[in-house]
Amino acid sequence: MEQQCESLRNGDVVNEDKINELPEDLLLHILSFLPTKSVVATSVLSKRWRHVWKMVQNLKFDSENHNTFTEDVYRLLMLHKAPFLETYHLEIRNSYDAIDVGILVGVAFARHVRNLVLDLDDLATSAVKFPSVYCIYDNNTLETLKLNNSIILDFPSRVCLNSLRKLQLHSVRFRNEESVRNLLCGCPGLEELVVHERYQTFGKAFTIEVPSLQRLTIEEDYYFGGGGGGYVINAPSLKYLNIKILYGIEFCLIEKAPELVEAKVSEVSDINNENILDSLTSAKRLSLNLSHLEIKYPSDSIFYQLVYLELHTDKWKWWDLLSFMLDGSPKLQVLKIIDLSMSTNNGTKIGRKWNKPKCVPDCLLFHLETFMWTGYGERRDDKEVATYILRHTRRLKKAIFSTKPIEPENLKKLKKRHEVLNELATVGRASNSYDFVFEST
Repeated sequence: MEQQCESLRNGDVVNEDKINELPEDLLLHILSFLPTKSVVATSVLSKRWRHVWKMVQNLKFDSENHNTFTEDVYRLLMLHKAPFLETYHLEIRNSYDAIDVGILVGVAFARHVRNLVLDLDDLATSAVKFPSVYCIYDNNTLETLKLNNSIILDFPSRVCLNSLRKLQLHSVRFRNEESVRNLLCGCPGLEELVVHERYQTFGKAFTIEVPSLQRLTIEEDYYFGGGGGGYVINAPSLKYLNIKILYGIEFCLIEKAPELVEAKVSEVSDINNENILDSLTSAKRLSLNLSHLEIKYPSDSIFYQLVYLELHTDKWKWWDLLSFMLDGSPKLQVLKIIDLSMSTNNGTKIGRKWNKPKCVPDCLLFHLETFMWTGYGERRDDKEVATYILRHTRRLKKAIFSTKPIEPENLKKLKKRHEVLNELATVGRASNSYDFVFEST
């Protein structure tokens, strides 16, 4: 490097093509991060580059402003020489090009694709049937499959995707209940499943019976809920569960998940038949954004493994769910209460009153070490809950409160806030020594 700098100072020209000196494996690695259009364009650089692009294993094609999309993609795939495709991403933005999706997907399977992403943008008026190419009924290479928008899945017989580990379904449509079963039962090694439903087109049971499944996310669209039907989940190896925005369906039934580690459940309401809370008793970490009025409480369930609980406060009488969880979680170590609303109203609505537990929960007496409150709003019910927990904990090591923003010129509210926080900081100190942390936002 010093010699090159000296040469430049002396007016010499350094004309070394460092990129051309790189080994081909490294060149291919670099090219894999570039848009496919740019990768193909490198073929005009020199003789060496003429065929390098043909070995790149990550390809992405976008039909936007492309009049000969299908022909060009097909031609490039025919020229491609890599032994397999690591990633093949098709983004189709119009119904004309979507007609040929079967050809383009079929070629990818013939090229032993490992990760396939098919995004049909939002062709709501002209949904396209996912091609029933023979390879999907006998495939040992595909590891990840992501399907987005305007795709109809119709599987009259069981698929055979032996290597599939991750499956993401965003706003796709199943032809019937049998198609759901034939897809999922044909993935014996599936570990992660994401189902984002805009609507259930057949209004029956979406059955997820996958013994190998470890991570499951189910989310429905606010604007298309209440379509009937529901979910039946039987995944004994499940470790992570995320359920978001389920309402107005007929059922959500979950078999016991003895290996469950973490679960997040939010915006669930008006389900005729469900056992969601009862199915989470093996979890070690929970995040709940629910109303006790809109979900069934198991009568005798104990969360023996639960050590971390997040609870959101934007539901009516949220503290009733808090009381239930404190009573049923004897080993709880970390409690986090989250209020994301921007209201700083210090009053309380008519009928809002927290009924304290009849007996102090065991977790407060023996295990709770960290108590956090994000967005503490100084409402009367907030103060009652916070005071109760701080006063009755015996093993608490740290209490962390962050508050909602107040305009600096509102001196009256700022003064009131400091009074409330100072009062909280002294609660329970006589019998328990802990760090009280105040974080202003």
